[in-house]
Amino acid sequence: MPVDATAVARVVGIDTHFKDLRGGAVQFLPQHIAILAQGASASAGYSLEPVRITSAADAAADFGFGSPIHLIALELFPPTGGGVGSIPVTVFPLEDDYDAGLPSVGQITPVGVATVAVTYWVRIAGILSAPFTIAVGDTTAVIVGKLVTAINGILQMPGIAANVASTHITVTSKWAGASANDIHLEVVDSNGRTPNGEVTFTVVQPTGGAADPDVATALENLGSTWITMIVNGLGPNNTPAFNALAAAGEGRWDQLVRRPFIAFTGQGIASVNTAVTIPSARKTDRVNCQLVSPGSVHLPLQIAAAQVREIAKVANNNPPTDYGSRRVTTLLPGLDGIQWDWAERDLAVKAGSSTIELKNGLVCVSDAVTMYHPDGEIPPAYRYVVDIVKLMNIIFNIDLEFNTPAWDGAPLIPDDQPTVNPNARKPSGAKAAVNRILDSLGLEAIISDPAGAKASTVANINSSNPKRLDLSTTVKLSGNANIISIDLNFGFFFGTPALVA
Repeated sequence: MPVDATAVARVVGIDTHFKDLRGGAVQFLPQHIAILAQGASASAGYSLEPVRITSAADAAADFGFGSPIHLIALELFPPTGGGVGSIPVTVFPLEDDYDAGLPSVGQITPVGVATVAVTYWVRIAGILSAPFTIAVGDTTAVIVGKLVTAINGILQMPGIAANVASTHITVTSKWAGASANDIHLEVVDSNGRTPNGEVTFTVVQPTGGAADPDVATALENLGSTWITMIVNGLGPNNTPAFNALAAAGEGRWDQLVRRPFIAFTGQGIASVNTAVTIPSARKTDRVNCQLVSPGSVHLPLQIAAAQVREIAKVANNNPPTDYGSRRVTTLLPGLDGIQWDWAERDLAVKAGSSTIELKNGLVCVSDAVTMYHPDGEIPPAYRYVVDIVKLMNIIFNIDLEFNTPAWDGAPLIPDDQPTVNPNARKPSGAKAAVNRILDSLGLEAIISDPAGAKASTVANINSSNPKRLDLSTTVKLSGNANIISIDLNFGFFFGTPALVA
């Protein structure tokens, strides 16, 4: 109302308001990625408050080069481009367990003397060192020095090399925790293969990392912001972290919160039976999702972040679309011979693990599923990540309609009562608002059968509380073309019979 209703003196008032004229068109829920991981031990003292980043450089500046946070950020914002773009990324930092936390330590020992010069690289968690050339006649002591220089010359390396008595090097993780034991060391030639020359390298993979940090404080910091996807940097075997994420995630499904999220963890083990050990036991977990890359040289946190990058972009721009065949170009695939075949992928999905496929030598997302697979529930309601994204979008749009000043505290009257009060609301108006949303959800292919959903919509003033509006509707989520079954029949052409004259 432009002029107060009690005004008497002559005046002309014009109050300008924006009117949304889109006729109930749904808005896609903006995705928001969280990083739940540690900084570098050498950067101790960083704030544990959440912080937005827009690049991997931001992560390195705040939490240290080569830290889990930085490695995740490198996948979300790869230097080659194709990152998450404008999707917000917030870091919820964890810190080392200062009482029990230990870094992992690996070892590389060069053996032999070269008669021809050869150039090599050290690859740590998929990240290449600077090249180092072994010259003719180089001693072990010289080669050890070159190894240290090559590794420590690359800032994003997850480990620090040290010369031990000029006989070998150690590589110590830049953070403390059991997750550091997943760092993979290797020495490769120009073809990316293990050297087979006069100088050989004995590699002892990192061990000794202990005591991952607690995630409780970081999860408390989620607040009321709708974080949709969390990259869990603590690895695939941290059951306490899974439990804490599941508990926090369940709380976010509460009707008074309405901000569910999915937490993604990576897994690089080659054996499907071993890879599904933890998901198999978490039958009712609709929060945690294991993203895999069998036989990968990358850290689990890199595997998760690289796939979340592709999943989040689709969820942000076209939420009802699944993620099959999305290319994850920043991940080095494991060997062809250890990739899971269809039967193994089917086993994995039924046990609560996601899958990938190699297509033209590239890692591609296949089935993205949560660990949810209760006995007897066919199909599991919260299995597919894309279905949870669809539900998030439905919740988001209903919330946009009703969590507004127009409905909050409005006079509530029966459908058959006339009124001149523009603020008054009726059950029929609420039903019409829901049905407009349902039509738009159908047009966007987020739901199927919007007519059936509209027929199920019921709105009433509560019989015990005149200040309560009860609304109910039932939707059918759209499916996805994950399985295509084709019957191909064939026969032979025997020629055209000759006609009798």
